[in-house]
Amino acid sequence: MLDQPGHAPIANIQGLRVEFQTKDGPVLGVEDVSFEVNPGETVCIVGESGSGKSVSSLSLMRLVEFGGGKIAGGRLIFNRKDADAVDLADTEQELMRTIRGNEIGMIFQEPMTALNPVFTVGKQLTEGVRLHKGLSKSAAEARALELMKQVRIPEPERRLKQYPHELSGGMRQRVVIAMALACEPRLLIADEPTTALDVTIQAEILALMDRLKRETGTAVMFITHDMAVVAQMADRVVVMFRGNKVEEGPVEQIFENPQHAYTKSLLAAVPKLGEMQGTQYPEPMKLMGRDQKSIAPISGTNEPLLKVTGLTTRFPVRGGFFRRLVANVHAVEDLSFTINKGQTLSLVGESGCGKSSAGRSILRLVEPQAGHIMLGDVDVMELNDRGLREARRDMQMIFQDPFASLNPQMQLADQVAEPMHNFGMFKGDEGRKRVEMLFDRVELPRSFMRRYPHELSGGQRQRVAIARALALNPKLIIADEAVSALDVSVQAQVLNLMMELQADMGLSFLFISHDMAVVERVSHHVGVMYLGRIVEMGPRARVFENPQHPYTQALMKAVPIADPRQRKAEKDLNFKPIPSPIHPVDYQPAPSEYDEVEPGHFVLTTDSGY
Repeated sequence: MLDQPGHAPIANIQGLRVEFQTKDGPVLGVEDVSFEVNPGETVCIVGESGSGKSVSSLSLMRLVEFGGGKIAGGRLIFNRKDADAVDLADTEQELMRTIRGNEIGMIFQEPMTALNPVFTVGKQLTEGVRLHKGLSKSAAEARALELMKQVRIPEPERRLKQYPHELSGGMRQRVVIAMALACEPRLLIADEPTTALDVTIQAEILALMDRLKRETGTAVMFITHDMAVVAQMADRVVVMFRGNKVEEGPVEQIFENPQHAYTKSLLAAVPKLGEMQGTQYPEPMKLMGRDQKSIAPISGTNEPLLKVTGLTTRFPVRGGFFRRLVANVHAVEDLSFTINKGQTLSLVGESGCGKSSAGRSILRLVEPQAGHIMLGDVDVMELNDRGLREARRDMQMIFQDPFASLNPQMQLADQVAEPMHNFGMFKGDEGRKRVEMLFDRVELPRSFMRRYPHELSGGQRQRVAIARALALNPKLIIADEAVSALDVSVQAQVLNLMMELQADMGLSFLFISHDMAVVERVSHHVGVMYLGRIVEMGPRARVFENPQHPYTQALMKAVPIADPRQRKAEKDLNFKPIPSPIHPVDYQPAPSEYDEVEPGHFVLTTDSGY
């Protein structure tokens, strides 16, 4: 088989076994995995955190050894272009350095860790081609510019001179893709390359990778936990669970006729855009193998809890020798909305549209320039430090990254109890009982109370953050991308938990997200944000079923659907580059004006630049 390069698979993994040495003895990362990747084919490897999917890819690159792992068994046959096939499992590191980057490219999940902060983008792009292809400096620079255009980066000449921190997340990820493609590898390994990106950028990057694969004939090994992405990209799917392959098959077969119980539960946990049609209120997701608490429809009330009017937040840009104010970032511009008691308003939009700044401005974690924030009959903007501290008892926030918002040196019980100590509520025995009750509420075992954050998985940490937010019995919780980093089944459980708490305790949520399918699940009302303004706002059913603003329509079009028969073509995605939100100091934007197209459904008439 190895002597027929035309038909041989580019990579053939046979019985891979990877062990990690820990102080408690060896731990299996991958037990026994076999699959192959053929020329011009995309194989998606799916599974949740800890299933061994990334370990498989790192083994193929022989990078797993640098993370304390050891290939304990199996063969990794790689079919080289101009040389004999090799078994990567026992190849010398010298040859691996030639193959790595040159014949196998890798796109990592977190672009900031894959890029070097002290070198310009241009320097990092030219480094690989000069090393592997022996190009001159000018030829390498020309190739770098060509790659930047290929991955559709606007103003590529300027970007080449910039440093990674000057680019947005989506831009950085494109640079990483360009670096992986620089030497035209035979095999491209993409490890969760779009997990942290917006829908529109994700759609563009998926379409880009698909187009590049067709143009260059590269084989792609795509690792993800997002089933909608799998439906868009895969030719074949390998499902992994706890270090083993549990199912493999063509993409249509996996989605339409899954055989293994784990594959079925994985697909059941995926929120699908459009499945809430005809329902008025949010509904928990039905998860397999879990007893569902039946919740009455979460109707909420028509009584306002939070009224925001004319909220404007700008960040100063300083420059020059004396660090003078030279411009402002218009993060939030003339924002107005109302959240009713017991209801959820979702703000959706891409990175940089101002949704997180809006959430932080409401809590005054960043100071707005103008506007009114009425919580009940208290104007949060007028409060002094002491009054603001009191108001924050009623408003709590769940952040995107629970690891960053939890203290690594405190036991979890103390972290959940801390807000109660701060405000002198629930003292002594009553406090301990309340912490136990909160752990029960978020479905964490009480034995976890003595643990530390690093001993928990991402989903469990996020539950601790929710328990802590609930400690003071708040009326409003601002959830800033609270589930975007979680696996699908964990995400579904956390969303169900949030809806259950809303039904039981009458909580109101401001839910900030870029995941349209999740927003459709949990919202009563939706506001779509673009460049600091709400461009469309109304009841969830109306905004999703009858989008009026061109930006909302483009956003809906970009959402990947977990159905391989409804793939997006690149020509369907006509995104305009987002204009800069930075304006000179004397710039005066027009106020936001709206048309009411249906009862309660408003569309921006002021020119938003889209």
